[in-house]
Amino acid sequence: MQNYKEQFKGKKITIMGLGILGRGLGYTKFLAECGADLIVTDLKSKEQLAISIKVLKKYNNIKFVLGEHRLGDFRNRDMIIKSAGVPLDSIYIKEAEKNNIPVEMDVSLFVKCAPEVMVVGVTGTRGKSMTTTLIYEILKKNEKFLKHKVYIGGNLRGMATLPLLKEVKKGDILVCELDSWQLQGFGDAKISPHISVFTSFMPDHMNYYDNSMKKYFNDKTNIFKYQKKEDILIIRPGMKKFIKKSDTKGKLIVVDSKDIENYDFSVPGKFQQENLACAVEVAKQFNIPISKISKAIKNFKGLEGRLQYLKTVNGVKIYNDNNATTPEAAMAGIEALSISPIPGVGGKRIVLICGGADKGLPLDYFVKVINKYCKAVFMIPGTGTDNLVKNYKLRITNKKVKDLNEAIKEAIKQSKKGDIILFSPAFASFGQFNNEYERNDLFMKLIKKL
Repeated sequence: MQNYKEQFKGKKITIMGLGILGRGLGYTKFLAECGADLIVTDLKSKEQLAISIKVLKKYNNIKFVLGEHRLGDFRNRDMIIKSAGVPLDSIYIKEAEKNNIPVEMDVSLFVKCAPEVMVVGVTGTRGKSMTTTLIYEILKKNEKFLKHKVYIGGNLRGMATLPLLKEVKKGDILVCELDSWQLQGFGDAKISPHISVFTSFMPDHMNYYDNSMKKYFNDKTNIFKYQKKEDILIIRPGMKKFIKKSDTKGKLIVVDSKDIENYDFSVPGKFQQENLACAVEVAKQFNIPISKISKAIKNFKGLEGRLQYLKTVNGVKIYNDNNATTPEAAMAGIEALSISPIPGVGGKRIVLICGGADKGLPLDYFVKVINKYCKAVFMIPGTGTDNLVKNYKLRITNKKVKDLNEAIKEAIKQSKKGDIILFSPAFASFGQFNNEYERNDLFMKLIKKL
C-alpha cells in the first residue's frame, strides 16, 4: 500500500463519468495527486459539472472531454475507470476491451491494490446501506479489541474508496456497500469479499438490465462467486430460494431474527431486524463479545433517508424514507409503520408522499398496500407518477401535486394528531432532481422549517 503512488504515476488513465455526487471526483482527485495522465470524459456539460471541475482546476495533468465520449479516448490507454451505471453494451467499453485495455471500477480496484486488507462486502436490493453502516459502527467501536483500523467505503453517498489506499495498512478492515454496478468490477477482476452479506433480491434497475432479472442477479452474485473455502457468505432467510449451499465455495450462514430479540434496536420493521441479524453475525466472525456488540447497537440511531424519524409536528410524526426508490422498498416502510402500535389510535393513519421517475417495475402490490394502510397519498411529478395515476385505482384521498413543497403542505392539511406523514417515493428521482440525494436534502430542508 505504501507504493500506491508508483502504481498510478505516469499511467494513461481514462475516467468515464466524473459526475456530481462526489465519488468520481474523489478518485479523480486521488489519481491526479498520484501523477497519472488523465482524460476525464462525461456526457454532462461543463456547466453541469462546474462544482467538480472547480475542485480539479489546479491539476494540469487532467484533460476534460465533456458533453460527449470519444472512441479515441478508449484506445492507447493503460487503464479505463468506469463509473456506476455505464450501459452494459457501451461501445466505448467494448472499444477498450477490443484494445486489451483493463476496465476498472473504484472499489474493486482498491481491493486489487490492497490485497492484505480484510474486505466485508454487503449487497442486496434493499437493506444494504443500513446493514453496511451497522456492521461498520459495531466494528469501528471495537477497533481496540480488533487491533486494526476499520474503514467504510463502496456505494455510500459521495464516497470514493480508492483514496483509502493512502491510509490502510496490512490487516485493516474495509466494510463496503456494493450495488450491482460496483459488483461488475468485482466480476471483471474475479474477486469477492472475504465476508459477504446478501440481504435481499427483488426487481430493480429493470430499465438498465433490459427487464432481465437474470442479468441483474448475475451482477449481484459476484459478491460470493469468487470466494475461497475460508470465506463466508451471510444471507437473510428470504435469500435461501436464490442461493443454495452448492452455489458457494465458502461457509454459508442463514441468519434468524429470533437470535437478536434481546438487542435494543430502535429502527422499526421486520426486515431491519434481519439486517441487524446479518450485522451481528459479521461481528461474531471477528469474535467481538456480545456485550460490546449490544452496546454499539443500542447507540445506533438509524440512517438518513431510510425510514428515518425526523420530528413530531402538532402530534403528527414525520418519517423520511427517501431512499425507498422501488415499490417494494416503499411497501416495506408503509407496513413497518402501520404495525407500530400507538395506544388509543386506530384505523389508517399514514399520509404518504410518493412519486418520481418510472423504473419499469410492477405497481399492483404497491397500490394494494397504499389502499390498505394509507389514509391519503400525495404524488410529486414524474413518469412513474403518471403511470400510477393513469393505470391504477387509488381508493383513498389522492392528488398529484406540482412539487415536494406542495406535497408536504397537502400532507399536513390531511393529517391529524396520531397520524404519520411518510415520504417514501417508490420511484427514482430523475426528472425533478439530479439524484436521490438532492431530493433527500430538499425534503430535510422543508421539514426543518416546519
